[in-house]
Amino acid sequence: MENWFHGEALKDVFPRLDGKDLVSCMLVCRQWRDIAKDDYFWKCVCTRKWPSISNAPPGTTYHRLFATFSQPPPPRKQPLPLPSLTFEDLVFYVDVWTEERKILFSTAVSGTVLRAGLTNIPDGIAESLKSHLDKPDCKMVMPVNPRVAITYGNTATVSVLVSRKDTKKMACIANKAIFDYVDVTASRALAYEYLRFSPRRPFVSDIRVWVSLLFLGSGAHASLEVFGLEIDFCDAATSEVEFLWLLDMLDWK
Repeated sequence: MENWFHGEALKDVFPRLDGKDLVSCMLVCRQWRDIAKDDYFWKCVCTRKWPSISNAPPGTTYHRLFATFSQPPPPRKQPLPLPSLTFEDLVFYVDVWTEERKILFSTAVSGTVLRAGLTNIPDGIAESLKSHLDKPDCKMVMPVNPRVAITYGNTATVSVLVSRKDTKKMACIANKAIFDYVDVTASRALAYEYLRFSPRRPFVSDIRVWVSLLFLGSGAHASLEVFGLEIDFCDAATSEVEFLWLLDMLDWK
């Protein structure tokens, strides 16, 4: 008789509980578990969480509905498969111009050289830039040799094309992107442009490429002495595999 009254009391309490508490009650003992299995209690939970459920009952139990959809699964970042493209396949064509259309820097550099980065980091650069260049993460950095000077306040632009040996095609990374921001604390002038992706990738968009001119000193002088250039996709890619997948999705022609 005592267990019967106990059970009736639980049947009065359980409809008032939320799903988390009802799950906890199922772990107390066998009697509580058997009572809490009644789908009516889970219907009470689900209709409070999703009121529209009461208009058309689901094609499953309310208990299963709650267990399946009450909380999102924990995010799991799956490793990307290896891309078919490699840095050995790529050649980058970089041209930096002044506003008078005078060429400041022009070179064709292999993907392996760009990926290898700077072999000698010069003295006299900002500590934040030195720390960035010293990090082992993926970077595409090349030396500007001989170094060039850009008069402070003058506009410079950059164009970057890339070719791939495996398909004999080319893509545009940047087209006359303007270096319109100088980050003095990081010793770099920055230009960006939105990448052009293949029409076969209609849901990939709004990803920027950043091209940085790396200069010596604090930028407090009349001109910037540029010793390096960096290309990165900091909005979307940080690892070598991510870099290559992003490049592979460009509009190759």
